[in-house]
Amino acid sequence: MPCLLVLLTLAFPRVVLLVLFFFTHYLQKAYSEILWLALGFIFLPVTTIAYAWVVNSHAAIEGVYLLAIIVAALIDLGLLGSHRIGRK
Repeated sequence: MPCLLVLLTLAFPRVVLLVLFFFTHYLQKAYSEILWLALGFIFLPVTTIAYAWVVNSHAAIEGVYLLAIIVAALIDLGLLGSHRIGRK
């Protein structure tokens, strides 16, 4: 079940952000200002979810948690997962 949630998050990150925002306090605990959440929704949705996960797990941003945020940022920037341009 957790793997399915991760796949849904990667497939539809903005939908997951909307569901988390309207039905839980998960994002409000991580982001004190709505501006950062709105910018994350527009530009880096997967990174926004990853950062909220790290903050809500009450861990320091180091080690595996830092790696998760870096991988999420790479996914958002399109550096991981999309190799259609190179294949012809």
